[in-house]
Amino acid sequence: MLQRIQSIYLFLVVIINGVLPFWVYLWTDNNGEAVYAESDILYSVLFAISAVMAFVTIFMYKKRKNQFVLNRLNMILNLFLLGFFVYRSLILSGEMNVSEKGIGMLLPIISIVFLVLANRAIKKDEDLVKSVDRLR
Repeated sequence: MLQRIQSIYLFLVVIINGVLPFWVYLWTDNNGEAVYAESDILYSVLFAISAVMAFVTIFMYKKRKNQFVLNRLNMILNLFLLGFFVYRSLILSGEMNVSEKGIGMLLPIISIVFLVLANRAIKKDEDLVKSVDRLR
């Protein structure tokens, strides 16, 4: 059952959190140098954990309730990551040279959207299985 739509959404989360933070910059520092996820261990670990959780969730298609819960935990992790980015951007605003925020700071928001879409599809599957069980 890997051909379900939630598997595609979760695979997109794996790409967004596992690959893109190391290609697109998160912000630029005072010197104008781009800061990527690998330059800060906290961000790289959180992105990696989120990608691994999404990858593991893809293969839990027989346990839909556990898949749903793991997606929720992944959403919470992405909210923490987004909170760290917001905190970092608030700290950056007080400096003399204005730093530029990168597109990488939006990656947790995009991941949360795909995780919500995956949870909606998992819920539809669960409701479909429950309705078929009622007919038996």
